[in-house]
Amino acid sequence: LIMSPAMWKWTCLVSHLLLSTTVSPLGRQQPPHPKRPFITFTGEQAEGNFNHLVVDERTGHIYLGAVNRIYKLSSDLKVLVTHETGPDDDNPKCYPPRIVQTCNEPLTPTNNVNKMLLIDYKENRLIACGSLYQGICKLLRLDDLFKLGEPFHKKEHYLSGVNESGSVFGVIVSYSNMDDKLFIATAVDGKPEYFPTISSRKLTKNSEADGMFAYVFHDEFVASMIKIPSDTFTIIPDFDIYYIYGFSSGNFVYFLTLQPEMISPPGSTTKEQVYTSKLVRLCKEDTAFNSYVEVPIGCEKNGVEYRLLQAAYLSKAGAILARSLGVGPEDDILFTVFSKGQKRKMKSLDESALCIFVLKNINDRIKDRLQSCYRGEGTLDLAWLKVKDIPCSSALLTIDDNFCGLDMNAPLGVSSMVRGLPIFTEDGDRMTSVIAYVYKNHSLAFVGTKSGKLKK
Repeated sequence: LIMSPAMWKWTCLVSHLLLSTTVSPLGRQQPPHPKRPFITFTGEQAEGNFNHLVVDERTGHIYLGAVNRIYKLSSDLKVLVTHETGPDDDNPKCYPPRIVQTCNEPLTPTNNVNKMLLIDYKENRLIACGSLYQGICKLLRLDDLFKLGEPFHKKEHYLSGVNESGSVFGVIVSYSNMDDKLFIATAVDGKPEYFPTISSRKLTKNSEADGMFAYVFHDEFVASMIKIPSDTFTIIPDFDIYYIYGFSSGNFVYFLTLQPEMISPPGSTTKEQVYTSKLVRLCKEDTAFNSYVEVPIGCEKNGVEYRLLQAAYLSKAGAILARSLGVGPEDDILFTVFSKGQKRKMKSLDESALCIFVLKNINDRIKDRLQSCYRGEGTLDLAWLKVKDIPCSSALLTIDDNFCGLDMNAPLGVSSMVRGLPIFTEDGDRMTSVIAYVYKNHSLAFVGTKSGKLKK
């Protein structure tokens, strides 16, 4: 079986590659091969859980972020290089980290959980961020995982104090004639005074430059960041924003999130906490984050609400799906997995749904909301960020598809939910991951389940 790097991008997202059927050149399905081999890779040590995986689309090499390790593997899962990232003496209460100044808290050997792994293609390096020292990142050369830099001297270098994998998501925005940007979104774990929940950072060409990970813009009043106000925690003590997925498309960067909010159930005088899935959008060139908009997303089938986002993946529509949706084959389609309800983030129900969104439809809804707000209609409707309702202000201006906000009517929330199109449901084995791509005009989706099964 010969696999291209592109194919490995999909197959290596699961621990076992298992092909149950093959298709002949004429399209006839052949019976399953009874003993087709599959390839596995096992880490070096018991605590070495795998956290993140990226594939170099040029070479097919696989980079695996684990606990205390970064692995570089060949496309047939042979170890090429290993880079050790931990453990080391640390204490999560040390801020700034003890590597910067003496810490009075007791230090203990602490594992380094990989929280983010990104390939910076332009500079041929890997960005590997861990849980040690309030979340600092290493920049490793792709070829041999040699450490090019490890910025830790400034507060901007500490990206997140959360120890869990899956708490940070990053999106690189690349330019041909200037330094790239890194949009970072993270849970703050009750430390909003230390960490912005979302920000844009400089990716300098020199991995050891002082400006590495500095905010794209920062002065006394405005910065390329959003912080959770401390007042929010008086309303929802355990408030945080959990970032499930992120991507860039057109002039925008998007993050898909899960966040708690307080609602009043119909007929009730008391409020209860639920979780709402939201899409966040920012302009790539917006240094003041005036373009920040968030819109609730969810899914419904046969009267059942699926509101807890589990996973997402951006793909193209492909000719066949595009025709049925009334869009173009190159239009962006968001494949999403939701579990039933919206109350149990940590213990999601097993009932789940695979749903699709046309990104253009979400953008149209955002544009409508921007236009109505700039007509002075309604409020900014972003309770967690503004704490109180702030009326929209009227302004005479044209708002097109690429409008990036002003220092008024921002940040902005969309109140009405955008509903996805349910295409598959699973009642007993919760879907937990999804990828998708187009093959011969067909849209194919692969979902992983709670019990470790792969569905095509």
